[in-house]
Amino acid sequence: MAVDARGIREAWNQIPSPGAAGAGLERFTGNRMERILQIVIALGSAALGAQAFLGAISTLSRLDAAHLAILILVFLPLAAMIVACLVGRFVRVACGSFAITYMIALLLWPVVVISAGRGAADQPWIFFLVNIGVVAAVAAFPFALQFVWAAALPLVYGWVRLVQGGFSKEYWITTAFDVTFTLILGMVLVSLAWMFRSVAAGVDEARAKAVDTYASAAAATAAEEERVALAALMHDSVLAALIAAARAESDREQDLAVGMAREALTRLANTEASVAQEGTDEPVSTTGIVAELRRTLSEQGADAVVEERGEPGSVPGRVARALVLAARQAIGNALTHAAGRGLHVIVDAESGTGVRVVVSDAGPGFDPESIGEDRLGIRASILARMAAVAGTADIDSGDQGTVVTLGWESA
Repeated sequence: MAVDARGIREAWNQIPSPGAAGAGLERFTGNRMERILQIVIALGSAALGAQAFLGAISTLSRLDAAHLAILILVFLPLAAMIVACLVGRFVRVACGSFAITYMIALLLWPVVVISAGRGAADQPWIFFLVNIGVVAAVAAFPFALQFVWAAALPLVYGWVRLVQGGFSKEYWITTAFDVTFTLILGMVLVSLAWMFRSVAAGVDEARAKAVDTYASAAAATAAEEERVALAALMHDSVLAALIAAARAESDREQDLAVGMAREALTRLANTEASVAQEGTDEPVSTTGIVAELRRTLSEQGADAVVEERGEPGSVPGRVARALVLAARQAIGNALTHAAGRGLHVIVDAESGTGVRVVVSDAGPGFDPESIGEDRLGIRASILARMAAVAGTADIDSGDQGTVVTLGWESA
């Protein structure tokens, strides 16, 4: 039944604190939402980028230095942005680079087209990338700058088209439609991204609050369990040693009291290890329980015997430990409050399915309901201890005496 206290302590130190355990989850939904947005941006940019590239190639009559420069300025950062969004690395840098270079390409567009002597009655290929520049800003820039970019790109494109068309009347009509369409679509894209990110942030915040609440509740429960365990230890060991010392008259009784005091001090000095060594699931025979209770009676100097009934069986070590400690407390109560009159202990093994321990005396009895909240002899050392191992504890007390029945059955 021995437990390696050092191994338990090392294992306990490996467990992260509540804050550390939740650190990776603080932005779980937000990170997933960002990844989804990146993949959508990559796919949309690839589709519209391919359309724009084919349009650029088909409308070129000759590939001079100016056109080649504008193609490199637009499509090289666009390709880098698509790759970065797909792999999920350097997304902000790549998207920010394309958003800026595309704005520069728009501003240079009239110079390139006019210097090449070309006039464009139809939409130029650079028009297909206006909203790609907007979503690039969504992935790279702060929220306020996203709206600025969503408004600036369509307006710059409109100015470019008017300059290209010489501000003629027909250009005003088509340009106004194109600018309005791209402006509305850009605002919608920015708003959708903001909404998705806000929902994800709300989910992460709710999860963080739930984790904090659970961690606080778990810490409070652990503290309460430790307090009860320490209180039970104080009552079982320290108070029992003090009572034994007060009742000791002969040399043998004094030696027993000294031994109990030494054991109590040792357990107090190693409280953590003692709590950890409350038992394991390794089977312990009911004969061992009988031996422990007989040793308890001998240490207490009680004139009583432990009667063993039924076929010897076995129970988990933690259950055996709880039964022995709870029965020891019941025996101590009988010796203290009933002077040990009629003390009788029965250990009944119930056909291998469980075990029942009965401690009875012929004392004046008491009212269990009248016990104060600060008295832990019955509440912690008997009732709570048996409940902790899924056992039962029943106390029947009256004028004819007190009977404490402890039981455990295998599931």
